Amino acid sequence: MTHPRDLIPHQGDICLLERVLEWNQSSVRLSASSHRSLSNPLREAGRLRAIHLCEYGAQAMAAHGALQAQANGGRAQPGMLVSLRSVTFARDFIDDLAHDLIIEANCLQATATSLQYRFRIKHDQDVIAEGRAAVVLGVTGDG
Repeated sequence: MTHPRDLIPHQGDICLLERVLEWNQSSVRLSASSHRSLSNPLREAGRLRAIHLCEYGAQAMAAHGALQAQANGGRAQPGMLVSLRSVTFARDFIDDLAHDLIIEANCLQATATSLQYRFRIKHDQDVIAEGRAAVVLGVTGDG
């Protein structure tokens, strides 16, 4: 199966996702253990805050878009995360969680210029973060 780093522009340690577990036209499930890695570039003072789970969700959204594009014989459009809404966290830090994270992203709406997703991150069957995110397509953070 395709590795997430082959799908998204994030490379090296900033590619936080490790495995695509399953996907279909409306959703994707991935796993990651990078929250335990001492080389996780999002760590600050040796800790990894739960707020960074939004990046896990955003990377899952990007992977889903790339999987869809590949299935249709194309490439995903570049996009920029422009909004996070209704985000909740069950804890403050995640670097001490013993098991892999399961990252789920469900596409709520897709147009030619934007996407809206709901994301959920679980640890050992407990939801530790969830929220909604919006992406504008056809733009990058380069300028």
